[in-house]
Amino acid sequence: MIIVTGAAGFIGSNLVRGLNRAGERDILAVDDLSDGRKFENLVDCGIADYWDKDALLERLNGSPGFVPRCIYHQGACTDTTEWDGRYMMENNFRYSTVLFDYCRAAGVPLIYASSAAVYGAGDCFEEDAGTERPLNVYGYSKLLFDRYVRRRLGAVQSQVAGLRYFNVYGPGESRKGPMASVAWHLHNQVRQDGEARLFEGSGGYAAGEQSRDFVYVDDVVDVNLWFGRHAEVSGIFNVGTGRAATFNQLADVVIGWHGSGRKRYIPFPEELRRAYQSFTRADIAKLRRAGYDRPFADVSAGVKAYLDRLDGYDSKRSGHGR
Repeated sequence: MIIVTGAAGFIGSNLVRGLNRAGERDILAVDDLSDGRKFENLVDCGIADYWDKDALLERLNGSPGFVPRCIYHQGACTDTTEWDGRYMMENNFRYSTVLFDYCRAAGVPLIYASSAAVYGAGDCFEEDAGTERPLNVYGYSKLLFDRYVRRRLGAVQSQVAGLRYFNVYGPGESRKGPMASVAWHLHNQVRQDGEARLFEGSGGYAAGEQSRDFVYVDDVVDVNLWFGRHAEVSGIFNVGTGRAATFNQLADVVIGWHGSGRKRYIPFPEELRRAYQSFTRADIAKLRRAGYDRPFADVSAGVKAYLDRLDGYDSKRSGHGR
């Protein structure tokens, strides 16, 4: 059996569907459905069982006869504006260490989600301790677990792969609220109001010229599945396109897809000034050296594919297209 934590979430549910496409159905989905509306992400997923996230740790440690083939650990609090450090560290760090210790003892491959948030406001995004300066407690919780893994990698016989996701977008993120991708928010703004709202200049960047490495969720899933097929590869790796696109460029793709709309620049929120990444671009040299050689979709191709899929989903629900 394969375990996917965070299975009802954005990336987790896409990963389950990716495993399904690869012929996997013996999947244990793990999540916290306190917000029961997240069930929608699991409806079209082929799974064998579902466990609550708290039950997972108890059952893994209390059932010595049950040994999964692999654990894809995607579950976490991903709200970068959450400042409850106790909550964040318990969910993102402590929970992950218990999973890691179990996998090390049982010899189970662990492929887990880290984050580009560990790099903070720097301009170098190489997987190196000298580049890691998180701006918020979310980024710190991810970094602390990466450090926990690094200190123990030499003593682990089974695979441990940490994947530092950059700015992921794609189907299944509608329940993420403010933490949904820029592409999702701009799409809804243009659809509802005819305008894409971007931040004015900040951090030395002109209006809308803040840049991110936007990566399509299908590519993120493909990287996860590649590691699942290559249990000999361990370490911490960036997962992004290796390119940065401006928010202006992203808005232009969204407006072009809609066929109309305009950009409007709004004041930069004061509360974000000390905790905002104005620029990210994954250094994917280590991932390439490990053997992953597939191309990543650029913003133009990825966002168009995303909006086409959203349009198809909305059309099925409403009975008509755009």
